[in-house]
Amino acid sequence: MYRSHSCGELRESHIGTTVTLSGWVSKTRDKGFVVWVDIRDRYGITQLVLDEDRTSKELLEQARNLGREFVIQIKGEVIERASKNANIPTGNIEVLVSELTILNESKTPPFTIENETDGGEDLRMKYRYLDIRRKPVQNNLIFRSKVTMEVRKFLSGEGFIEVETPYLIKSTPEGARDFVVPSRMNEGQFYALPQSPQTFKQLLMVGGLDKYFQIVKCFRDEDLRADRQPEFTQIDCEMAFVEQEDILNVFENLTKYLLKEVNGVEIDSFPRMTYDEAMSKYGNDKPDIRFGMEFGELNTVTQHKEFGVFNSAELVVCIAVPGAASYTRKELDALVNWVKRPQVGANGMVYVKCNEDGSFKSTVDKFYDQDDLAKWAAVTGAKPGDLICVLSGDANKTRTQLSALRMEMATRLGLRKPNEFAPLWVVDFPLLELDEETGHYHAMHHPFTSPKPGQLELLDTDPGAVRANAYDLVLNGNEIGGGSIRIHDKETQATMFKHLGFTPEEAKAQFGFLMDAFQYGAPPHGGLAFGLDRLVAILGGQETIRDFIAFPKNNSGRDVMIDAPATIDDEQLKELNLKLDIQE
Repeated sequence: MYRSHSCGELRESHIGTTVTLSGWVSKTRDKGFVVWVDIRDRYGITQLVLDEDRTSKELLEQARNLGREFVIQIKGEVIERASKNANIPTGNIEVLVSELTILNESKTPPFTIENETDGGEDLRMKYRYLDIRRKPVQNNLIFRSKVTMEVRKFLSGEGFIEVETPYLIKSTPEGARDFVVPSRMNEGQFYALPQSPQTFKQLLMVGGLDKYFQIVKCFRDEDLRADRQPEFTQIDCEMAFVEQEDILNVFENLTKYLLKEVNGVEIDSFPRMTYDEAMSKYGNDKPDIRFGMEFGELNTVTQHKEFGVFNSAELVVCIAVPGAASYTRKELDALVNWVKRPQVGANGMVYVKCNEDGSFKSTVDKFYDQDDLAKWAAVTGAKPGDLICVLSGDANKTRTQLSALRMEMATRLGLRKPNEFAPLWVVDFPLLELDEETGHYHAMHHPFTSPKPGQLELLDTDPGAVRANAYDLVLNGNEIGGGSIRIHDKETQATMFKHLGFTPEEAKAQFGFLMDAFQYGAPPHGGLAFGLDRLVAILGGQETIRDFIAFPKNNSGRDVMIDAPATIDDEQLKELNLKLDIQE
């Protein structure tokens, strides 16, 4: 037996008992006549003591030679600690060591394995197996495990069946680029890793399973934007004989359950907002509603003056930032420069200070009088002490820019509190999006999303106006889940493929298996997939998903710990009938 107790288990009630502990040496302190050793495992830290009066010279010398991260086993008696440490649960006791065995020595680690480490992110990713020994990382992974267990518990209680679907599938055009895998046994042919189990879960509904779920890895070979991973985990769900309301109710209840069981928070309100309303009020389809600063459109009260910037703009829009009228000129200039950064892309910003005496001071006082500025304040609901920030230009770009500014100001003002949770359903998305470069439409979600009832005919006359029977669940400004009612008949699916630019032959080649299945009695069905990585991060009070993934990739999609991706040797290439032709 390597241990009778963990390193976080011993208390005053254990005083006088003989115990065996195993773990890593966290630190040693040698005072000459006494040596203290902190031994650590994932359960906690226990202080060991060896001294000249009660310990043999050989054992004391052995303890003095222990290095950081040595793996050791000790046997000894639990005694009361003379100098207690209230910061750790084991702080009232220590173990007087009578036997010490070195199970494995360790090189000096490249960074300190403590809560506050001196290792930068790149170094810690290279030695991730050491980083995982740190308590914050362990706590995140334990937290992820707890969330996953609760998800399984809830869905199983609702009658869902967990089914595994294949990882080696057929490459299909679903939006992002596929990761492909060459097949040795089928020369010149390739599998793809799934972007999602979309078609398989629909086939399970055709198979009559009724309620399916899976906690599943998904893969997308795309350029990594902020906080994205090439492989990610979904809570994938599908239900038969349901309408949108049925699905929303189930997953509202799952979210409420997780918030209560994991965070101890009770949420009753799940407001619903259309896509158009979200874009108009917040400039994006996943608004953070923990705070206000809704958009106010100023076209009617700013144009037709002598200010050409506004007169030529498709959209003039603003937010009222609470309490920010106190910003100095230097702070305001810095804010203008912030919106001009390439990441935001605005040409500039007009601002109005709402003074405490009810007057206004603006960068465009030359063009707008106090009555004009009072109308701006009325549109935004600005109060004395607030700062009105105005952007203008192309409607879509300007909304995106102001959305970024809104989130930045909320962060600066401390309005994005991680212990507050504000869920929101966004519904009635456009079915199709127009690619301005090609002039072609593509599916906003995926090709299997059903249009809203009664709108199928619009595909021929006004495809951009068709609304999808689709919905996203937003939590604290992050999309944590999304889904739709699916198309379940061959004719509608064929119509959808046609409007997405597929010829009948292309649709048959890519998705013939699904369309064939629809001929054998496919039930009405729909589903939703949660992004588990993002969900866990938000429930954990953070927004970086990498902190909750055991072995994440970096921003270039590389695993710097195992140095992947990597080349393969010529023999493997020959086996796979592949020849490299890398273009410079």
